[in-house]
Amino acid sequence: MILFLIRKILWAAATLAVASVLVFAALEIVPGDPAQVMLGINATDDAIAALREDLGLNKPALERYFSWIFGLLQGDLGKSYTYSVAVRELVADRITISLPLALLALVMSTAIAIPVGLYAATKRGSIADTTIMAVTQVGYAIPNFWLALLLVYILAIWLQLVPAGGFPGWDGGLVPALKALFLPAVSLALPQAAILSRITRSALLDTMGEDYIRTARAKGLSFRATIWKHALRNTMIPVLTILGLQFAYLLAGTIVIENVFYLPGLGRLIFQAIALRDLIVVESAVMMLVATIILINLVVDLAYLWADPRLRHGRP
Repeated sequence: MILFLIRKILWAAATLAVASVLVFAALEIVPGDPAQVMLGINATDDAIAALREDLGLNKPALERYFSWIFGLLQGDLGKSYTYSVAVRELVADRITISLPLALLALVMSTAIAIPVGLYAATKRGSIADTTIMAVTQVGYAIPNFWLALLLVYILAIWLQLVPAGGFPGWDGGLVPALKALFLPAVSLALPQAAILSRITRSALLDTMGEDYIRTARAKGLSFRATIWKHALRNTMIPVLTILGLQFAYLLAGTIVIENVFYLPGLGRLIFQAIALRDLIVVESAVMMLVATIILINLVVDLAYLWADPRLRHGRP
């Protein structure tokens, strides 16, 4: 088990290092000069050069990369070119919206998908199973931004049950804040619930074909008890893998959804920073997302130890 944990931690560190290089390199090749964008098209060359020197943009790329990395390791995310405040403050303010949104969507997705997948597996070949698989196929094919617009029209404009956009802030109360996050979370959750329910169904059907399941049934254990006591736990191993991947997708999906619903979250901050060529904000915010995703995947890997006793005893 110790070797398993060491391998996962080393892999997470290596992934972070590679991601930092890719993020920095990708933004370096994006056309446009941040100093030119900030000063406008009528700015003189001298003014642009002075601003580039003040922002440190005239330094070699390798020097700027290591300066940025050393700052990240010390908890310094840099200073925004546009907002003239520490990026750490911007990220800390916006993550209080994006992270609850992604977590709420993940809870919704899991709460819908696992019961639906289990039910479809127990009714294999029936009309209910066929209907569920057809609906999930449609749900998987629908883009979340189109679903978001549809939900806004039905629930916010037509029925007027929830706000169409904006965020009142957590200071305004838990209920108004959750109401503002409800539609964005549903827009993110439903397509992912469609995927997860199909994975749950397939994993349970594979598990039900194992020898130990047939042995349990031959000994007189009921079908329901066989599923809950023996099949479900082994079914959770591929489901946990998909949950980790889904959380990564949900965090990334907030960039689109937050712009649809005008939520002042981390995704919208990244979108605005890209438009304004505020490179340090984009780099640091994206790395925060990457680090969060890697941490969640590490937690999922640790959950394997609970789901699969073979890993706890060092067996493959």
